[in-house]
Amino acid sequence: MQTSRAIPLHPDVHNGSGPSRIVACIDHTGISDHILPHAFAMGEALGAPVTLLQVLEARTTQEFRPDPIEWDIRRREVRGVLKKLAVAQDEGAATYNVELVEGDCADEINRWTKGKPETLIVLGTRSRCDKAKSGLGSTARNVIEGATGPILLVPVASRYDPAPRYRRLLVPLDGSSWAESVVPLAVRIARAFDAELVLTHVVSAPELTGNSPPEPEDMELREGIVRRNTRAANAHLDRVRRYIADQGQRVRVVCVRGDDARVSLARLVQSEGADLVVLSARGQGARRVSDMPHGTVTTYLTTHSPVPMLILQAGGRYEPPEEERNGPYSREPQMV
Repeated sequence: MQTSRAIPLHPDVHNGSGPSRIVACIDHTGISDHILPHAFAMGEALGAPVTLLQVLEARTTQEFRPDPIEWDIRRREVRGVLKKLAVAQDEGAATYNVELVEGDCADEINRWTKGKPETLIVLGTRSRCDKAKSGLGSTARNVIEGATGPILLVPVASRYDPAPRYRRLLVPLDGSSWAESVVPLAVRIARAFDAELVLTHVVSAPELTGNSPPEPEDMELREGIVRRNTRAANAHLDRVRRYIADQGQRVRVVCVRGDDARVSLARLVQSEGADLVVLSARGQGARRVSDMPHGTVTTYLTTHSPVPMLILQAGGRYEPPEEERNGPYSREPQMV
């Protein structure tokens, strides 16, 4: 008797329970109203407490030493602001706590979450003060590069929603077990919000080498590969769709052809009206390049997705180089 292959789970995070703690990273300006609703929405969906984390960057030089009394006053003021922000999101005030640490912002965030794959980091693409700029801010970029657990990245230019209710989750798949490993958590989030899951696959045409125009047989070969890959993609999407539908979850599939999978996925996010993208940090490319924490698709979408992205690390298979393991994240964070 033929049985369907089980959906693989991440050994650390995707064990059916998902993240057990949410950390909302508040920037130095304290203006992070666009990420807090998403942090508390995820906390409610996953039954996880929310920690508001802010890094105080002390400008200590040989010429300047902060006054200890002023520094203590500043810490108290920051704690007060964070508590007000939290209470405004969660009137029960029983599911949050506030943490302050000192140092470089990205380094301290990664140090604080180091070795805690059950922690979901929530942060904006950049400070609200820089929302007119494009791309990732330096803190977001460094946190993403150094994180070992899942990340919810909220675009600073996204529409502010005081109570986000994700109605449609887009899940990019590419046939790899890495991409497929996000499915259990995506299903859990979709259930919590009574949302629809949209499984997507972009079939890209292979490149033809050479400067001269392709011969008819070249084009025929290329189209044959595309047709073969499309059949395989639809079969894979249908298998995962049936797995999800058997659990009573609303789900549909979208398979499209595109010259560039990254651009096509960014367009699908808009055309499908997605509220949240759930994807693995890596996919098929991890078979060829195993020493990169994120693939080109994920990297592209971090700067082009108009909606929040939940990025899950690819099965825990990425091992940072020795210099990173013994680098700035090796010591414990200094709590203040």
